[in-house]
Amino acid sequence: MADDTPTGDQPTGTTPAGPTATLDPTSTDLPVTVSFTRRADPAHTTEMTAWIRSGLLMAEGFPGFLGGGWVRSRDGSDEWHMLARFASHDALAGWEASPERRWWLSSADGLAEMTRTERRTGIEGWFDPPEQVETAGPAPVTPPRWKQATTIWLVFFPLNLLFTVTLGTLIADWPVVLRVAATTLLLTPLMTYVLLPWITRTLGWWLHGRRFRDRHRHPAG
Repeated sequence: MADDTPTGDQPTGTTPAGPTATLDPTSTDLPVTVSFTRRADPAHTTEMTAWIRSGLLMAEGFPGFLGGGWVRSRDGSDEWHMLARFASHDALAGWEASPERRWWLSSADGLAEMTRTERRTGIEGWFDPPEQVETAGPAPVTPPRWKQATTIWLVFFPLNLLFTVTLGTLIADWPVVLRVAATTLLLTPLMTYVLLPWITRTLGWWLHGRRFRDRHRHPAG
């Protein structure tokens, strides 16, 4: 097995043979970073946070682990991006083959699904294409337009009806332009920031062609 200790005294891109010798990008002596994306129901944020932290804590006990972390693209996102760095490919292989990691991955069954994995060697590797990319399936498919239209109507109709029979009666004597302006000014933010995010989460299983009983699982990819 290759030495897991990083050669910090050597300039990046060189070998002990001389300053002009180029490192083999597939060398097992180079530090390697693995990043992977998991998809989980935003309602399970607490469980996902605990799961990720437990995996990183477990990895800290393995030789060659240099650090790791996680990030979400935005609040309420269903994607979790995780990153871990090891001193060498051999160190990473030791972690990936460990029974601890297998147990950790199995503990997420039914909670999260892997969508993408990348491996990059060296620090400069993040500016180049990844040496290895794995995906669990095709890219997510946009729901059919008729489903999108139906979803919008399901919240727009009751909201518009409620507005018409309540506040609408108070502005019935206004000029039509002002009535329409007031209606759209009030309903548009409600639709955009409250009702549409809620209905797309609620009907996500139907929009993406899954069965109702699988509504809490997200398609890989």
